[in-house]
Amino acid sequence: MQKPVVRQFFDEPTNTFSYVVKDPDSHACAIIDSVLDFDYAAGRTDVRSANEIIRYIEDGDLTVEWILETHVHADHLSAAPYLHETLGGKTAIGKKIVDVQEIFGKAFNAGTEFARDGSQFDRLFEEGDTFRIGNLEGRVLHTPGHTPACLTYVIGDAAFVGDTLFAPDAGTARCDFPGGDAHTLYLSVQKVLALPGETRIFLCHDYKAPGRDEFQYQTTVAEQRANNVHVREGMSEAEFIKLRTERDATLDMPRLILPSVQVNMRAGHMPPTEDNGQVYLKVPINLF
Repeated sequence: MQKPVVRQFFDEPTNTFSYVVKDPDSHACAIIDSVLDFDYAAGRTDVRSANEIIRYIEDGDLTVEWILETHVHADHLSAAPYLHETLGGKTAIGKKIVDVQEIFGKAFNAGTEFARDGSQFDRLFEEGDTFRIGNLEGRVLHTPGHTPACLTYVIGDAAFVGDTLFAPDAGTARCDFPGGDAHTLYLSVQKVLALPGETRIFLCHDYKAPGRDEFQYQTTVAEQRANNVHVREGMSEAEFIKLRTERDATLDMPRLILPSVQVNMRAGHMPPTEDNGQVYLKVPINLF
């Protein structure tokens, strides 16, 4: 089985892992789940996190072929447009982005300039689609439940699961966002756990579960099957749905959900400039 070279980058303010995935036999690479730094209180963006990725790619003389999103993130803004402008590469997300755009386009009363057809991305992936990073072959699993558009990218012996799975001691993604569903997530997780046990799983987030002092970005399918507190072997679908639903009822909304969704449903682009030359993000009152 092919074994890509994976380099992780961690943004602690949003507890997000981004990845550069490199073909070991060439200079080709892909970027997965990048972060645009955002100071919500000041309404100010920064590209420190993206520049760290850029330095790594330039120092290694790498060629970016893909800038991949596992889903429309609700906890950080994507740096995909900045990385695309700087490094090239095709942007991609799941085809069900159109469902997310419809839901949140209405929620934020986006104007007619906001296309709800996924055309902001270069490629919309479906279940079973394949793509190449140099000599590496990647394939796509559609793993909805957290959002309708969630994907897992399986590249050689590595799977990039987005929010579908967390570290074994942390469980799975929440399912209470618009379009989320615990039954659907349970089925999606089974797809991931059906991969070979030695498959490396790379996580999008970690919050250091109680009793653990270090952030964790990597696990394996075998470890998840044996130890995941929500979906380990022996846990029934009914048990999972009950546990997930009860836990979701206790969770606050992510701190950056309102700016993140507005930007990420546009493939990382800001809403259009208004007639005074300023860009604005909306705060819908009492909607969520």
